[in-house]
Amino acid sequence: MVQNEIAIDVNNITKKFKIYYDKGSQLKERLLFRKRNRYEERLVLKGISFQVKKGEAVGLIGHNGCGKSTTLKLLTRIMYPDSGTITMNGRVSSLIELGAGFHPDMSGRENIYTNAAIFGLTKKEIDSRLNDIIAFSELEQFIDNPVRTYSSGMYMRLAFSVAINVDADILLIDEILGVGDANFQAKCFNKLREIKAKGTTIVIVSHSLGQIEQICERSIWIHEGLIRAEGPPKEIDLEYLEYMGMKLQENTAQEMEKKAAEEEQRQAQEENVSSDGENENEAESEPEPESQPESKKRWGNGNARITSIRAFTADGKEQRIFRTGDSITFKIAYNVRKPVDNAVFGIGIYSCGGVHCYGTNTRIDRLDEFRLDKNGTFEITLENTNLLPGEYMVDFAIESDDGIPVDYFREAYRIEMISSAGDVGISRIAHSWKI
Repeated sequence: MVQNEIAIDVNNITKKFKIYYDKGSQLKERLLFRKRNRYEERLVLKGISFQVKKGEAVGLIGHNGCGKSTTLKLLTRIMYPDSGTITMNGRVSSLIELGAGFHPDMSGRENIYTNAAIFGLTKKEIDSRLNDIIAFSELEQFIDNPVRTYSSGMYMRLAFSVAINVDADILLIDEILGVGDANFQAKCFNKLREIKAKGTTIVIVSHSLGQIEQICERSIWIHEGLIRAEGPPKEIDLEYLEYMGMKLQENTAQEMEKKAAEEEQRQAQEENVSSDGENENEAESEPEPESQPESKKRWGNGNARITSIRAFTADGKEQRIFRTGDSITFKIAYNVRKPVDNAVFGIGIYSCGGVHCYGTNTRIDRLDEFRLDKNGTFEITLENTNLLPGEYMVDFAIESDDGIPVDYFREAYRIEMISSAGDVGISRIAHSWKI
């Protein structure tokens, strides 16, 4: 890259912070409780280097705590690196701490002058663009009121309007494109495109990959203080989503396994209680079971009971997180207390918002009639499960052929669907475009 074309040059920067375990806030506390001053040094940036050309828009992505916001603050010189160098060529405007220079007792107009001066504008420059700033903020009727009387949305709109009208050579943005209502957000986004078209260099930190793909030519993925990948946003964002999906899968699997173990333990305790009750009444004639619900999530006459539920991938791996389009096999074990003639097994899938996504049973699918007279298992495989990303609750049921619930287990199991695609809704529908 030719040197005079470079707007930002970051060369092997590192940054560490002291993380105190329990730091005393008063001198007395620090003297009496010296152990509270213990800390660890956390290396947030471990030597990253990149360059941004003049007029280029670059997005910094990565999970929380990876170092992307720290990188942006180093670019603004809010803080400085422990080692390495940063070169910025041109006037810099930052949308990081919006309204950091605002005084609550000063009017909006007065704060425009103060805040714009912080960005390096002279009074003459501010005078020339004052009307544009006020018009963009849509706060004309409130501009001479004290800022302390503003709502949080009004405050952020005024701050954004100042920062974006500085005519900077380099614009640094950190997760602030959610300012104001939907119309104002759209106006901010269009303003950014206009600024970019004029040749302003832009660096954005955002979790909204869609915003980055619309504005940026390049994404830089920062992971654990290092640059893991960089390139066209659609390629890098996809890699990042794949990685985050796998991490989500691991974390959710651990959480679900814990909950599943707790649920199995609870069911086992219920089984033990039920068995104890039956043993005590062996000498008496056994009463007919009643069809009263035992809880809000489970009911039936109890002649058979679901005892365990497990989910498997197409290659036989047990897990609770699947990708859109995966094959999912549920294996359900049950115990039989009294024979069930013409039994029916059923399944229902619901979104966490309560939307019924799918349901079927062995009667609907016209399976041969069968009788439950001993403990066993049943399986159902969902081929090409095109549920879109989100959590889903799965109901399982055992009924007799006359529709009497034997064991209806509502929200018996939870699965998570993940995908790197960006389509929305509940289910993916095969489609094609013709233009």
